[in-house]
Amino acid sequence: GALNMKNRIGAGTHAPQHHPMHWIYNLDSLKEFRAESQTCYGDQAFVLLESLSHCGDVNAEDLTQRTYSFFGPGTVHFVVNSSGPKAELPINGPWRNASLKSFIRNVDARCEVDCQMDCVTKIAPVVAMFAGRAQMLDKVEMAVRVTQNNDICVAMALAAARFVEHFILNGPDPNVLDAVLGQLKDPARQNPQELDKAVIAHINQVKGNLAKESQELIPAGALHGLLTHSRLEEAVRDTMRCGGCTSSRASFIGACFGAQVRGGIPESWRNRTFRYPLLIQLANKVVNSQQDTA
Repeated sequence: GALNMKNRIGAGTHAPQHHPMHWIYNLDSLKEFRAESQTCYGDQAFVLLESLSHCGDVNAEDLTQRTYSFFGPGTVHFVVNSSGPKAELPINGPWRNASLKSFIRNVDARCEVDCQMDCVTKIAPVVAMFAGRAQMLDKVEMAVRVTQNNDICVAMALAAARFVEHFILNGPDPNVLDAVLGQLKDPARQNPQELDKAVIAHINQVKGNLAKESQELIPAGALHGLLTHSRLEEAVRDTMRCGGCTSSRASFIGACFGAQVRGGIPESWRNRTFRYPLLIQLANKVVNSQQDTA
């Protein structure tokens, strides 16, 4: 129903925002942490949700302009990350990763060389908006190619979108790996990619490692964290303990748990996220627009 869809968009988009503790190792600093500044991954999902809310669809031109305006010249992201040939660490402000820097440099031509996790972390709003519709994967590809016009990114993002959509339509499912693998092997599948065989091999590798502890797989992948835990908090904390690019992995994990409406987002996490009310407001607008066109 409409309420569940609102929860899915709100939680699926919002869960990544809880974890801008990217590469923070001082536990005392975490105790007083308030997530007023999001990670660059959560911010990209937020910008995409804003664009969907404004346009009622994936609009590449609008998304390009909004992303550039949010991360480009004149913004805190640009100033903080442009202090010299190489930014001085630690960054005292919002982090803008290499993927976004490539987008800013190539905003007119579109970046064809970046293959980072951003393609997966921002897709939750699009999947939630178009889940169960034949055009869902096409919409995801359109959104991804705005900042990462790369076939590898598209193939990985579409596979991730299949996971999120499966949870939205079916709820928690211990057989989700086999379900997604079945889709990718189907000759009549939607939006086939030349790299689908490589994606299948990667998913099978994850499947073969599910019996191992995350610490044995450092850095453990997002799928491993998703499939070996039953609650959002457990999965996110476990992937954080593995180190590395924790925020990107937590983004996908959060999207999938949000899609299942399983356990919900802890109240303390919601209270520490500055944009939570706005995210729910935008999600409701997107849901209502889809109800009107259904």
